[in-house]
Parts: sequence; structure tokens; C-alpha cells
Amino acid sequence: MFIRQACRVLALTVVLSALVFAGTKFTSTWKAPEASGVRFAGKKVVALVISKDENLRVSGEEGLARELTARGMQGVPAYRLIPREELQDADKARGWFERSGSAGVVAMRPVSADKEKTYVPSTWSTPYYSSLWGYYGYGWGAMYDPGYVREDTVVIIETLIFRVEDGKLLWAGVSESTNPKTAGKLLHDLIETAVKEMRKQGLAR
Repeated sequence: MFIRQACRVLALTVVLSALVFAGTKFTSTWKAPEASGVRFAGKKVVALVISKDENLRVSGEEGLARELTARGMQGVPAYRLIPREELQDADKARGWFERSGSAGVVAMRPVSADKEKTYVPSTWSTPYYSSLWGYYGYGWGAMYDPGYVREDTVVIIETLIFRVEDGKLLWAGVSESTNPKTAGKLLHDLIETAVKEMRKQGLAR
């Protein structure tokens, strides 16, 4: 009985550790062939969060602009440039971007935030499952053990980088974040991960 309980505790510890350290990862990325020659260092770059949630948009753009500035660009939140009533009109918004003298735009759009349930059998970590014959004898005599269900929150976000002068898409990625603690932490992790990916592609220092 003690060994069985110890194995359960060990399995739960492994799962909890995975949840604590679950961060942001890009599941797919794309780069335009000419993007390698583009440098935004020292230039004005607009931080744009595409969301109808005004609080999320403003706070997200402020955070993104700070992260861009910290990496050698002049990060500017889009809400400071474009009037709210003209934000969703592409033709009107385009004029604001161009008149601002911005070199680029980093756009982020939350795609989904879903709950995912995973069944975790509590018995698979026991010695009985390590071999066919150990399981054979155990399986016939063991009582039913329901295990437990783990629920994760998975947030998917699109990140795209455009050049303002011709509207060209330079880089794009889809990221997945599991169990983000706060929106601020999610944004910070996303930018850190995005910069690593862009460095691999030669887009960032």
C-alpha cells in the first residue's frame, strides 16, 4: 500500500511540475525570402493587438511596445496613433500608420483559449506496468482505479510582422501557451519566444 501511494505521489509531482513549467512555444512559423535584409533597430514599430476587448487591447499594446523598445526599436502602441472609431477600417487606419513614419507593425491576435481535459491513469507509473508478466498477474487481481482528469487552458495567438511602406508580410508565427498565469506573463513569454524564433530567421539581433 505504501509503495502504491508513493508512486501516485511521484506521478502527481511530475504532472504538476510539467504544468508549472509549461510555457509558450511556436507550433509553426514562416518568413518571407526578403525578410533577412530588413532591420527595425532604432526605427518606429507599432504594437498592434487585434481584439474587441478594449482593456486587453490597450494593456497588450502597451506591454508589447515596451518589449519592442527594450530590444532596440521605438515601440508605439497602436491605440495612441489611431482613433478608436477608425481602428477597424483598413483604409482609414492605413493613413494613420503611414503618417506616423513607422517602419513596421507587429500584430498579435488571440485566436482561441480552450480548455483541454486529459485523463491521467494513476496506475501506469507502478512497477506492475513495466512488463507484460508483471501486469498480467496484477491486472487479474487489481481493483478498478479511476485515476484523475487534468484540465489545461491552451491559448493560441497569431504573431505577424509587416513592413509599413508596402504592407509586406515579413514573418508570421502561431504560438501555443499552456496554463498562462496572467496576461502580462503570457505576453512576456510570447515576446521572448518570438524574438528567439526571429533571431533564428535573422530578423532580430
